[in-house]
Amino acid sequence: MERSGPVTNPFPPARQEVESLQAYSAPLEGRRGLLRLDFNENTIGPSPKVVEALRAIPADHLAIYPEYDGLREAVVANLSASRADDSAALAHPLSPSQIGLFNGVDAAIHAIFHAYGEPGDTLLTTSPTFGYYSPCARMQGMAIEAIPYEGPGFAFPLAAVRRVLLDEPCPRLLLICNPNNPTGTRLAPQPILELAAAVPRTLVVVDELYEAFTGDSVLPLADFATTPNLVVLRSLAKTAGLAGLRIGFAIGSAPVIDRIGRVTGPYDINSLAVTAAHAALADQPYTDAYVAEVLRARAWLLAQLQAAGLRHHAAGGNYLLIWPQAPAAAVEERLRQAGILVRSMAGKPLIEGSLRVSLGTTEQMQRFWSAYEAAEVSAADVSAAS
Repeated sequence: MERSGPVTNPFPPARQEVESLQAYSAPLEGRRGLLRLDFNENTIGPSPKVVEALRAIPADHLAIYPEYDGLREAVVANLSASRADDSAALAHPLSPSQIGLFNGVDAAIHAIFHAYGEPGDTLLTTSPTFGYYSPCARMQGMAIEAIPYEGPGFAFPLAAVRRVLLDEPCPRLLLICNPNNPTGTRLAPQPILELAAAVPRTLVVVDELYEAFTGDSVLPLADFATTPNLVVLRSLAKTAGLAGLRIGFAIGSAPVIDRIGRVTGPYDINSLAVTAAHAALADQPYTDAYVAEVLRARAWLLAQLQAAGLRHHAAGGNYLLIWPQAPAAAVEERLRQAGILVRSMAGKPLIEGSLRVSLGTTEQMQRFWSAYEAAEVSAADVSAAS
C-alpha cells in the first residue's frame, strides 16, 4: 500500500491534547544526602516498624503479584480511631469499599480526571495550587478556571468559587487543596461540605495531603451517602515518610471510588508499598510524634522570621513561604551550596519572588536558619557588586 501525502512526522503523533501538553515535572535528582526542604516530604524517614517490616519480606514474595487484602480495612481502622484529643475521628462509619488504593495521590488525581473529565468539561480550582491538576485536565481536553487567592493573606476565594459552581453549565470537577500547596491557605470543613451539597453534578475533590498539620479535614463530618459527589485524598508521603514507595488513598462513596478504580491497572501498587503502608498505619503514634515535632519547629522558625522582620507567610501545612531581601534565586543557590534544598516559587502567580521552605525537626530548622542568614548576606554582597 502506498502512503499518500508528505510525511511531516517521523513518528505517529499522539492525541492532540497530548501533543500540546507540557508534562508536569519536578527536579527530583541529586537530592540524597542533602537537607530536603523543597518537596514537603517527611525529613527523618518512616517508623522503624516500617523498616523492620520491609526487611522481613521473604525473597520469594517479590516474585508474586501484590496482594491488597486487608489494606482497605487498615485504612478504615486508622481513620476511624480516636486521636489524642479523645474525639471520634468519623461521624459516619466508612467501609472498605469506600477506600481507593493508588500508586501515590498523583495516580489518584490522574485516575479521577481519566474517569470523570471529558473534552469541553471545566475544572474549577484555585491559583496558585498544586501544579499537577492542570496537566491532568489538559490531557483530557478540559477547560481550566483557576480563581486566585485573595488579599495579602491569600484567603480562599469562597464567594467566587460558589458563583462559578452555581452557574450553568456547572464545572465537572472542583479541586480544592486544603491546606493549599503552596500558599498554606486553609478552608474550614463546613463550607466545603456546603459546596458539595449545592452542586450534586460536580465532583468535589479535596486534596488533604497536609491535613495532619492543621486538622481541617472534612472526613469527620462527611456523609458520603448524602454527598456522593465528594472525594477526599490522603497519603502516607508527607507524614509517615513513605514518599519513595508511592501509596495514596481516595475516600468517598463506594460507587464513585469504584468508577475511579476502573481506569487503573490491576497491580499499580507494589508489594513493598503495601507492606510499608500496613506497618505505618499500625504505628500512628510515630506519625503523631513527627507531626508534633514539625509544629514545634514551625513555631521556632516563625519566631526567628518575625524577629528578623523578614516577609513570610505560614498558614497551614508543613511548609511556609519566605521572600528573601536578596534575589531569591541567589539565596536558593547559596542554600544549595550549604547542602540545603528549598523550592523557588518563580513564575507562580501572587507569590513570585518567594521561596517555599518545608518544615522538618527543630534541629533541622536551626540548621536552615543559620544557613539562610549567611545566604542572604552572601547573595546581597554579590548583587551589590554586580
